[in-house]
Amino acid sequence: MINWKEVFKDAKWFHWSGIAAALSQSSADTCKEAIEVANSMGLTISCDLNFRQNLWNYGKMATEVMPALVQYSDVIFGSEPEYEKIFGIAPVGFKAITVNEQLNIEGFELVGKRVLAEVPRCKKMFLELRNSINSNHNTLAGIVYSDQSLKYSRIYDITHAVDRVGVGDAFVGGMIYGLIAYPDNDQKALDFALAASCLKNTIYGDFNLVTVAEVENLMEGDGSGRVVR
Repeated sequence: MINWKEVFKDAKWFHWSGIAAALSQSSADTCKEAIEVANSMGLTISCDLNFRQNLWNYGKMATEVMPALVQYSDVIFGSEPEYEKIFGIAPVGFKAITVNEQLNIEGFELVGKRVLAEVPRCKKMFLELRNSINSNHNTLAGIVYSDQSLKYSRIYDITHAVDRVGVGDAFVGGMIYGLIAYPDNDQKALDFALAASCLKNTIYGDFNLVTVAEVENLMEGDGSGRVVR
């Protein structure tokens, strides 16, 4: 139904979501078709695992469909529970209450190694970490594993979250922008993605209505990790 070669003729990057594979068998088949054509045309392919249990109701489990599709991915993004659901990788855990706490670097390095072992093509594995202290108070951090090394962000403290819908999508949008804008600086790409995601917590609705300058301002802030908007 879709001429993917025509759709991709001027494209350099194709991003897909696990939700597309979860909706129906035909949707999963169409997703596979798009991924294969994008791959044949040399596009960079990124995936948001986006596991949603209630959507997988057409007779297939995510573990039966997603791993084969993810094999084409150059960049993968997800949360700890999503990496567990798709690849069986146990969460390390993130329970930061303050911005001064330390991440389990060795644990997250092991997660990165396991993901890249499961998906040999993957060059960069991103992970967003959230601790929900209460309904509107959260701490956020992020990691990226690439080139056999782990890079991690500072911890952000969001004390007045107004809408969490789309926060993961904001990270992904920031991630793709960051990887294109800063192609040789994974740390800066990660910091941009997480700052974009943090700002989305302060915005009502599905869309992250912020500018690049606002994201960069938070990235280059005073280092306190407090999100003020």
